Amino acid sequence: MEEQVLTIVCKLSPTPEQVDQIEATLKAFANGCNYANEAVVAKTTSKTTIQNLVYQELRSRFGLSANLAVRVCARVGANRKTARLKNKPVKAFKATSADYDARIFTFREKDWTVSLTLMDGRHQIKMDIGRYQINQLKGQKPTSAQLCKHRDGKYYIHIQVKDAPPDSLKASNVIGVDFGRTDIAVTSEGEKWRGKETTSTRDRFARTRQSLQTKASSKGAAARTKGTRATRRRCRNILKRLSGRERRYQADQNHVISKRIIQRAIETKSIVAIEDLTGIRERTNQLPRNKTERRRSNSWAFYQLRSFLEYKGIKNGVKVVAVNPRYTSQICHQCQHMHPTSGQSYRSGKGFQCGHCGWKGDADLNGAINISIIGASVNMPRGSVLSCDLSQHIARATTSPPCTALAVRVG
Repeated sequence: MEEQVLTIVCKLSPTPEQVDQIEATLKAFANGCNYANEAVVAKTTSKTTIQNLVYQELRSRFGLSANLAVRVCARVGANRKTARLKNKPVKAFKATSADYDARIFTFREKDWTVSLTLMDGRHQIKMDIGRYQINQLKGQKPTSAQLCKHRDGKYYIHIQVKDAPPDSLKASNVIGVDFGRTDIAVTSEGEKWRGKETTSTRDRFARTRQSLQTKASSKGAAARTKGTRATRRRCRNILKRLSGRERRYQADQNHVISKRIIQRAIETKSIVAIEDLTGIRERTNQLPRNKTERRRSNSWAFYQLRSFLEYKGIKNGVKVVAVNPRYTSQICHQCQHMHPTSGQSYRSGKGFQCGHCGWKGDADLNGAINISIIGASVNMPRGSVLSCDLSQHIARATTSPPCTALAVRVG
């Protein structure tokens, strides 16, 4: 059985001397990554090959320990692979994190400290953690972690804990989930979470940021008309304090939604089928839209909701599958006919109206039911369930709007 890896974020309470060493370590790690990325040809992604080429230089030039130098090579190789998938160059590395393995990192449950290798040797650093972290780390022997400096200027250790998930539930049903911006999520059972409050909250954050950024500007006319130097300094401090609040608000919303969906799947012994929206942001950004709509679309956290559903599903033995969302909004779940007419003539405002059988209802609910049908066809094959009576289709062809029948073949 595959193991699930959970990352437990723990705040550190280093001494002033340890802070200096942490800063030096993060800086040396980032400088080593940038050097390795520049010294080795861009097409090389193997961490072993990178290590053979720059290992000695990393140790002598930047003073890194043996295992930190190895972690530098692994970081550069992993970032290059990710950049290659996106057809983008590797960005410059910043002094905000460093990777640790079992030889240079140890978690000590007896006094709730971590032992880390820094620039001048080994240090034991106290952790300032809560009940959640204690419950997750109790009895664990983690072998990897990441030392990080967050945007608040505080230091954290991200500890990777391996956990064997329970056996998957024997599912007899599928819950389909339709993602959207108007409604964040709609299930095939009719449960929905509206996005109006989320959109208005994020709009308010955007307006506040824009206003503060203008007042905090130290260049041009804005600096001469928006107040004194002290005013600009206060605005920058407020921006720093507000940083991350919008992200935490969205994450909390997605945690609530994903937890409810997984709980419902456990109660009904169901698989959860979701839309695979990979690449949707790149596609929608090519459409002509105003600045506000572009910001709202680019801040839509659908992938975070998907990842929350997936890891909560693994933790609770619920299978979460992603299906192709193509045509799910154009198919009538009642008669399985697709309306390929250009535009959205098959929709009536927020609702869906089938031009073949006449079914009317919520468009997102219709899409969620179609997603559940596709999920059932692929994961619990019982023959083709997406089909229609061809003779009935021919009989109505002269009186109904253009439509086609969709059938899913299994096996």
